[in-house]
Amino acid sequence: MFQGRRWRGAAFGEPRDVLHLEETSWPAPNDGRLLVEVLAAGVGLPELLMTRGQLPGLSRLPVSPGEEVCGEVVAVPAGSAFSVGDRVMGMTPFAEGWGGYGEYAYVREQQTMLVPGHFSDEEAAGFVVGFRTAYTGLVQRVPVSKGQVVLVLGAAGSSGVTAIQLAKALGATVIAVAGSERKLAFCAVIGADHGVNHRTADVAAEVSALTDGRGADVIYDTVGGELAARALAGIARFGRLAIVGLASGSFVRLDPLDMLFRNYSAAGVFAGGLTADEDATANRRLFELADRKAITTPVGNVYEFADVPEVLAGCESSPPGKSVIRVGPGG
Repeated sequence: MFQGRRWRGAAFGEPRDVLHLEETSWPAPNDGRLLVEVLAAGVGLPELLMTRGQLPGLSRLPVSPGEEVCGEVVAVPAGSAFSVGDRVMGMTPFAEGWGGYGEYAYVREQQTMLVPGHFSDEEAAGFVVGFRTAYTGLVQRVPVSKGQVVLVLGAAGSSGVTAIQLAKALGATVIAVAGSERKLAFCAVIGADHGVNHRTADVAAEVSALTDGRGADVIYDTVGGELAARALAGIARFGRLAIVGLASGSFVRLDPLDMLFRNYSAAGVFAGGLTADEDATANRRLFELADRKAITTPVGNVYEFADVPEVLAGCESSPPGKSVIRVGPGG
């Protein structure tokens, strides 16, 4: 049994109103889970949505945000592939009330991997969700080939920055779409070939100009809504739309007749619910890319453990890059 503090809410609502620090005990983990002492935890829009009770598929209380962590393993079940003392990065069972914003956290062994030696705790804390989603989208659902053009919507956000990195590692040309020049500059630093400010430019026209009229082979859509509808006007013949998220508040609305006449397709992207073999393959490939420094978490801001409610409250207008909470030494 391990004792410590964690952030939890007994009701859904705004983070400042419903999240409170509480003393908690973590029993030894059951099969399929590890218990880690948390060093750092990732932050993304889903944390805000789950706290509000707006995350699709999550209606259970109490709410315990924090999808992903980096930590040191302190307890394992019999037969685990991991050992006490391993530094790992993994996904938490947050939907069951055991999120990552605590001094300890459970992680799902199937969705956990060792941390590459050159990664900081903060880079590891923000790796798994974004890159597992990007892998599901760009490798499994709408496979990207070398030389293709990938248009990333919400490119400076926690999902977009990992899509940029993975698309570049796959040999694609990346066009980043974001809402400010500051965000586009960040995207360029982490590898985007081109940038389009959707607040000042016609996205489809810019994509057409950048691709000699051909359009984007893949649109990686983390935003949905009106922006995704505008971007679809710039999709290539036989292009593919990867539906990843709804940062705008709504998913993109598809017109089957338009899809038919312009010969493009759409696929939903969800990194959960995979088989153990599928997870193992994805984890192995991503670890290899990370280990040889082909991909890394583009960390934006790092915050303190005491500031969790304030950080989540600002998720809808967060600075570029992956935000991280430091929980271990210094947190």
